Amino acid sequence: MKFGNFSACVTAIEADACMPVERPTSDEDLLKRYRAGEREAFTLVYRTHQAAVFRFAALMTGDQMKAGDVTQDVFVWLMNHAADFDPARGALGAFLIGVARKILQRRRGEELRWMPLDEISLVAEEAGGCEKVSDDAEALRRAIALLPDKYREIVVLCDIEGDSYEEAAVIVGCAVGTVRSRLHRARGLLARKLEKKTAARSEGRTEKCPV
Repeated sequence: MKFGNFSACVTAIEADACMPVERPTSDEDLLKRYRAGEREAFTLVYRTHQAAVFRFAALMTGDQMKAGDVTQDVFVWLMNHAADFDPARGALGAFLIGVARKILQRRRGEELRWMPLDEISLVAEEAGGCEKVSDDAEALRRAIALLPDKYREIVVLCDIEGDSYEEAAVIVGCAVGTVRSRLHRARGLLARKLEKKTAARSEGRTEKCPV
């Protein structure tokens, strides 16, 4: 698989996401209405942003059950901290991805804290299993899941979610130049991972069949 197919694979992943919900008013107004006691306003916020938060968490964890838990945690947090959103600092979608990122970091730290040392040493090996993938989009998902966190989150934000370098920099809390360099590095790592997997699949197809 050539790295030139990366864009096509990203398109395939994006196609899996739910269609965006039409917003009748701004996120800022909805949160103000929610804080005033209108629960339906929070439901609209959830319907608008749930898919993007879930997609980010799923691509970061490689696990849909964990992604569901993280998504729930994000919106439970928002219910209790709606006043923390400042529209002057950016859009609510980016704000929620930032919340999800912090929750993922905390959960990861807690998992490693209680994981026996012998299991920690096996994490990378288990993540790199040779399970057959059904198509290139699934291969890309798996390759993204194997990237180090600092590269994975930049790929998800810029290449999957379509955030600008500036937006990603705000979410991650780093300079725009750092986002650019991490994205360049991440794409190179993905290219090598996908090429190795493609080569392995090709070798498997050319093995001599038993007579």
